Amino acid sequence: MFGRLMPQEGRFFEMFNQHADLIVAGARELVALLNELGTNEDKARARADAIDATETRADRITHDCIALLHTTFITPLNREDIHQLINAMDDVLDLMQDVAESLTLYDVRKATPEAIQLGELCLSCSDRVRDAVLLLSNMDNGPAIIRTCQEIDQLESDADRVMRSAMSRLFREQADVRELIKLRAIYELLEAITDRCEDAANIIEGIVLENS
Repeated sequence: MFGRLMPQEGRFFEMFNQHADLIVAGARELVALLNELGTNEDKARARADAIDATETRADRITHDCIALLHTTFITPLNREDIHQLINAMDDVLDLMQDVAESLTLYDVRKATPEAIQLGELCLSCSDRVRDAVLLLSNMDNGPAIIRTCQEIDQLESDADRVMRSAMSRLFREQADVRELIKLRAIYELLEAITDRCEDAANIIEGIVLENS
């Protein structure tokens, strides 16, 4: 009798998947925003608004997931792992929103090729995070999850290299100090997105190893 009354595991994997879909949606809007800067300001503004809306939806999922965590007796994963993963995923979208807001705040009129390349790496990392999250509900997928996490690590390393090259070029060629400060901040935020994706991958990899 008591066992039948125990709270169920909840919709944690469904929430992870929903959040991961929003991360990819936000990354796609970010790449489009970077490409449209200086060519179509109305479209660029609409992209930034879409990122804001996506981040707000993701915040609600994060809130609901943590609330469910506090009211669920039996969870499919370690409670701390669930908490860390949903927050790490939320950090990714928070940074995307920061990039969109900073582009407007700093009045960046055109994205550099390096900024666009970093944006594309952010999208690739986001895609891999979603792939890993989608596999997480079945630990038989462990080897595939680990491979995907390793791909995220490699993409983050690629972003580091692009970042270093971008900074080197910026300090060598940009004479306008204000532009230099603006672009440096944008580069750092974009590279930080790949760092947060790697953080999520490390948590996912730990979950797999813990449950193997």
